[in-house]
Amino acid sequence: MLKWAIIFAVIAIIAGLLGFTGISAGAAKIAKLLFGIFLLLFIVFVVLALLGIGAVA
Repeated sequence: MLKWAIIFAVIAIIAGLLGFTGISAGAAKIAKLLFGIFLLLFIVFVVLALLGIGAVA
C-alpha cells in the first residue's frame, strides 16, 4: 500500500513540475489538475497505510 502512495507522490511531483514551470498554458492546467488528484490520492493512501488498512497481499 505504501508503494502506491510513493508512486502517486512521484506522479504528483512530475505533474507539478511540468505544470508550474510555464511549459505551456494547456499543460499547466492539466498538470495542476493531475497534481491535485494525485496529491489527494497520495494523502489517502498514506493515511490508510498508517492505519494499517490495506489490500491483502
